Amino acid sequence: MSTVYNLKREVEKPARLTGGHRLCAGCGAGVVVSGVLRALDKEDRAVVVNATSCLEVSTFMYPYTAYMDSYIHSAFENSAATCSGVEAAYNALKRRGKVEGTVKFITFAGDGGTYDIGFQSLSGAMERGHDMVYVCYDNEAYMNTGIQRSSSTPRFARTTTTPVGAVRQGKIQNKKDLTEILVAHNIPYIAQTAPIGNFKDLHTKSYKAIYTEGPCFLNVLSPCPRGWDYPMAQLAEIIKLAVDTCVWPLYEVEEGVWHLSYAPKKKLPVEDFLRPQGRFRHMFKKGNEWMIEEAQAYVDQKWDRLLEHTGAK
Repeated sequence: MSTVYNLKREVEKPARLTGGHRLCAGCGAGVVVSGVLRALDKEDRAVVVNATSCLEVSTFMYPYTAYMDSYIHSAFENSAATCSGVEAAYNALKRRGKVEGTVKFITFAGDGGTYDIGFQSLSGAMERGHDMVYVCYDNEAYMNTGIQRSSSTPRFARTTTTPVGAVRQGKIQNKKDLTEILVAHNIPYIAQTAPIGNFKDLHTKSYKAIYTEGPCFLNVLSPCPRGWDYPMAQLAEIIKLAVDTCVWPLYEVEEGVWHLSYAPKKKLPVEDFLRPQGRFRHMFKKGNEWMIEEAQAYVDQKWDRLLEHTGAK
């Protein structure tokens, strides 16, 4: 077990998520899953639980699976409960000497199955203290079922259930801060990260989460080319803009102590992140300048609060 990041060593590990899955080109979910699973030590096994989602329908079609580890498809609302139950069963079998070796338990779910439908299951598993990692790949809407809004959808974003028209201009509520809600659960490790732009950040946080005893949570930005309406080749650019505008800050909370992982040398205006995405196109029409101003004010407020938490201000 090595805590020192070595890119060459990590990329030489066998892939635990195989190619040939059905995820869209330019989708962040596959990069998220590949990066998290790559943090596992080669000799360790994993049980992967996957809530119903884009990821599930694209990486698993019975009897075929894209995972090299044991895999369980669970319903939208109970992936955390499923993972915690398997972890409890493993511990019972290990006490009886019926299983050997190290097995890690990892749940992957989108924001619909995490922020909304699966929140009670997630909260319960974290409170009970199961030794597991819950990974939310956050694409900010119910992409698999038609791009409907979720509580993770940002304010003003256009979705099929928050259309742009004469009455409303996209979603009217701000995005729920689920990472901070998980901090309130007083679990050992919580982190917010992104899959491209800083592989070391994703890897080290995934490694900490997997090898920290007890319940851990990772929230990973996962852009969707269909729902966010950007050219598929711009995945890396969109992620970088989210981080450099502080729309998606990178930080971790370890045993209650907040750490800022990255502060941009030059904090970009939020419109740099909004402009390339079709879901925010209406914000740049004449007369809608107030939307960009309010979006900027919200990001600034959240960023200043994070700086206070981490002692960086």
